[in-house]
Amino acid sequence: MAAPFLIPQCAILVLAISVIRSTSSDIFLDWKVSFDFNVKPVSTDQPVITINGMFPGPLINASTNDIVHVNVFNSLDEPLLFTWNGIEQRLNSWQDGVSGTNCPIQPTTNWTYVFEIKDQIGTFSYFPSINFLKAAGGFGPIRVNNLPFISLPFPKPEAEFDLLIGDWYNTSYKDIRSNLNTSDDVMNPNWMLINGKGPYLNTLSKSYETLNVTQGKTYLLRISNVGTYWSFNFRIQNHEIVLVETEGSYVNQLKLESLDVHVGQSYSVLVTANQDSADYYVVASPKMLRTATNSSSLTGVAVLHYDNSTTQANGSLPKGPDPFDLEFSIHQAKSIRWNLSAGAARPNPQGTFNVTNVTISETFILEASMARINDSSSSSRYAVNNVSYLTPDTPLKLADFLVNGSGVYELDAFPINTSNKNAVSGVFVASAIYKGWTEIVIKNSLLHTIDSWHLDGYSFFLVGVGEGKWRSESRSSYNLYDPVARSTVQAYPGGWSAVYIYPDNPGMWNLRSQKLKNWFLGEELYVRVYDPDSNPTKEKPPPENLLLCGKFQPPFPSPSPSPSPSVSPSPSSKANTLHTPRYHIAIIITTAICFICIGGLH
Repeated sequence: MAAPFLIPQCAILVLAISVIRSTSSDIFLDWKVSFDFNVKPVSTDQPVITINGMFPGPLINASTNDIVHVNVFNSLDEPLLFTWNGIEQRLNSWQDGVSGTNCPIQPTTNWTYVFEIKDQIGTFSYFPSINFLKAAGGFGPIRVNNLPFISLPFPKPEAEFDLLIGDWYNTSYKDIRSNLNTSDDVMNPNWMLINGKGPYLNTLSKSYETLNVTQGKTYLLRISNVGTYWSFNFRIQNHEIVLVETEGSYVNQLKLESLDVHVGQSYSVLVTANQDSADYYVVASPKMLRTATNSSSLTGVAVLHYDNSTTQANGSLPKGPDPFDLEFSIHQAKSIRWNLSAGAARPNPQGTFNVTNVTISETFILEASMARINDSSSSSRYAVNNVSYLTPDTPLKLADFLVNGSGVYELDAFPINTSNKNAVSGVFVASAIYKGWTEIVIKNSLLHTIDSWHLDGYSFFLVGVGEGKWRSESRSSYNLYDPVARSTVQAYPGGWSAVYIYPDNPGMWNLRSQKLKNWFLGEELYVRVYDPDSNPTKEKPPPENLLLCGKFQPPFPSPSPSPSPSVSPSPSSKANTLHTPRYHIAIIITTAICFICIGGLH
């Protein structure tokens, strides 16, 4: 009697496949990346990286499941890579754009990134990932919009604004980079820019940013800290903000007077233009630093302008929390909770709405510190567990695919739970258990700075934030019910942060400090996630336009038939089978189901 219902069910399945495919688009972008000496955001002569003449770079405006093609023409005088901060690159670390996954795009050449923005909705950013280039610009916003049939957990705003906020040096990034390699006495940034513009009220600012609003309307502000060093506190004069999303996760809505944003982090907030018609200050001031009054170059200032306003912003800047008040910041961090009732955005693993009952398979305890390598008299390096990362000429992912890493890195050569006895430089690659829940404890021994950590390919479930030393007893303070899932978490001076991840995304993934100086000087490692299943749909093979470098030059070497003794076999060391598009697979499966269903009628 149930058979007559099978044909309608098949029709629904086919329709669902058609809807998914019809709502997925290909986005094609051509970027010319070059230096511009005329931008001068703070009236100083320095090279600024522009994309198609824009600083900051152009918006990538996509919807979840879209496929983005970015053809990058490198007109700089040195190699270039872009990374897509917070985009998970499901099954496709080949497109991640960091030194461990990609050969750089050489000057006067181009290369096309192709990646799917899979199952993500929210606010993200992109930036150059090598050679300290981020300090010269080249960053820009990424919006990932929901599909039409996925509702927002808040009323649709009147409009959206991208706010790329970050510190800025008033000299060439090349000079800073040179000093980093030779001296411990490297100056901190000099300015705070908002959308590449200097502070309102500062006479050296070439221009300042203005947000135009209409009285009574509500707007979505997409805030990203694209700086190199300073966390900042964000606030708007006489206006409350409502936090709604961070890096792909909707959160329980929080009404705030101000919001701390750490390096590499992104948030979405709502603001309603519910004050008298006038202009109001929009402020971003650094944490862990005392600044002067309205004229300070390190306090970013923009203007919220009501469209019928005739009154300029006036008075003192709105006062935020004390920049050294870590209790305020820690309390706010713990208050940001995942919205378990929202229809999306949800990180992988799909369907995991809390981590209350998960079983932890392994624990990484990673301590950030400064060290002199082998007691040398050279400048200090940054280290993780007393290992300062040494970037090889050959990308790890390339070596993993072609020779199972042999001669480029040794898997699990350094400790992940304790510090190495002596400070060393090395290619730090740790393995994670595929589909085994992993706890990562990040300890910050840098006592005068708020560190900021990021893992490509994943979202962290931020289960704990604490001061002082982390101990196993600290787990009793974890929030396992609704921890927010995000790709960048802060670790406070002398404190710790604890996260859970679910390593279900095979590949080679960069785990790093988002603070550019720390990252450049070795505060990073790579996490290798290996799926033993040889099915080529489990991890995408190298792209057809794969670049070769380091140990490997054209013609393309054949993948190694067997693993080296020191490294586990790579899933991508199998035959170079072309990846079957997801909708073809879905149609094949659906067709098979339908034939089975129809057969049941006879």
